[in-house]
Amino acid sequence: MATLYTHKSENIRRTWTLMFAFIVLLVAVGWILAYVLDYAALLPVAVVFAVLTTVGSYWWSDKLVVAMSGAKPLAKNDDPELYRIVENLTITAGLPMPRIYVVSDPAPNAFATGRNPEHAIVAVTTGLRQMLKKEELEGVLAHELSHIGNRDMLVATIAAVLAGILVMLSDIFLRMMFWGGGRGGDRDNRAGAVLMLVGMITVLVLAPIAATLLRLAISRKREFLADASGALLTRYPDGLAAALQKIDAVAVPMRRKGDAISHLWLADPTPNEKKTSFLTRLFSTHPPVQERVRALQEMSV
Repeated sequence: MATLYTHKSENIRRTWTLMFAFIVLLVAVGWILAYVLDYAALLPVAVVFAVLTTVGSYWWSDKLVVAMSGAKPLAKNDDPELYRIVENLTITAGLPMPRIYVVSDPAPNAFATGRNPEHAIVAVTTGLRQMLKKEELEGVLAHELSHIGNRDMLVATIAAVLAGILVMLSDIFLRMMFWGGGRGGDRDNRAGAVLMLVGMITVLVLAPIAATLLRLAISRKREFLADASGALLTRYPDGLAAALQKIDAVAVPMRRKGDAISHLWLADPTPNEKKTSFLTRLFSTHPPVQERVRALQEMSV
């Protein structure tokens, strides 16, 4: 029988399996480029540049996300009940007290960010605060605190680094091919031409798509993991399940729904955009609400 602990361990295992697949894809693309372009230093140079730029974004992630979301700091006296809920949950989870922010938006939603638990932020929208009952709000906040406790920002950063490297390698490959780079001798025979064609298709088309799909798959798995971890924290999976059902029923899009932070929200910030087909679900940052609710309901049995 599935339990809170089996769901959590299963989601952790799946997430790191996807990360391993990401790394294998990166190494494969790097090897193809190094061979076709006859430039062995290409991969390490791209890796260093992508890591530096992405880690910089990770280090200042809280400030960037706050600016992009329009969140404002919330004083304890502004909402004592909300502060009490967060304090109780952080004590239970063994986490430091995060800063609490509010986003003036009628769409019910929430997010957590920050490079580590000591620099974490939890934010809720005004719509979420007005709509949910206390036990439902506890479920949502436990979910967001679980993102902090599970170090999801670190996992997301690693995924972003790998995806950025693949996109950068694709761009470098295109520019070098345009300027006549590569193994000239191979172009004079059929085998070399075939290898060049395969390399171009793989790097320019398939690799960036595969990188995006893997990054989004990791994002969806982290949502399932945070659901399971949050249920462990409150010991009441039905609270979060009820909150997700309410949010899904309202289906109000966020005023600020930039793609850069869409994966951070508790629920998809563009709910009115139907994403029921297999292809659109592959490119979604969030798993379907029905699947999340079903998993939570199974935990409460």
